[in-house]
Amino acid sequence: MLFAAGFGTRMGELTKKTPKPLLKVAGQTLLDRTLDLITPIAPKRIVVNAHYHHQKLCDHLSGSDVLVSVEQPHILETGGGLRNALPLLGEGAVYTSNTDAIWSGPNPFEMLREAWRPDIMDALLLCLPKENALGHKGRGDFVLDPHGQASRGPGVVYSGIQILKSNGLHDIEENSFSLNILWDKLLATGRLYGLIYSGKWCDVGNPEGLRLAERLLEAPHV
Repeated sequence: MLFAAGFGTRMGELTKKTPKPLLKVAGQTLLDRTLDLITPIAPKRIVVNAHYHHQKLCDHLSGSDVLVSVEQPHILETGGGLRNALPLLGEGAVYTSNTDAIWSGPNPFEMLREAWRPDIMDALLLCLPKENALGHKGRGDFVLDPHGQASRGPGVVYSGIQILKSNGLHDIEENSFSLNILWDKLLATGRLYGLIYSGKWCDVGNPEGLRLAERLLEAPHV
């Protein structure tokens, strides 16, 4: 599940007529760069949600095997958007990913697949030390214990990619809601885990993020 429905307001004029996932970094759209990372894991289905300028996303993906879940009349946020797309995705565990980041290092989806342990995990979030999260201004999102079990707090940064069991979404009453609501439920049961990404990542949330991302691609050691 690729999240591509947002308004991209921090991009200013760049997203006035274009959804953020279709902005280009070094000549390739953010969405296509994410799709390239997904190819090696060969998921049964790939779904992109869309709301803002949704027709442009539909046109961009026309002719591919990627399905589009259009959210109308209202945007549903990450949790509501994922639940809305389940008829296309199927039930069970899914990868979810933002579409506004650039990676330098191993394939993040493959790392998650190798570390996923459904017997003890209901979610496995890919995270980074703050020094490897370019363009991120916050204090961090989670603290991980030596076994990777997560708790809230200023520590590692959530990268926007995870494996998540989707069944808990059906217990949430709101139509539009953040996945943070489900994460809080999993934190209470001790079944939310994190994995440290061994490379670097750049948040492409604003025009400066675009410039940082291009520098990361040109010089991966940055």
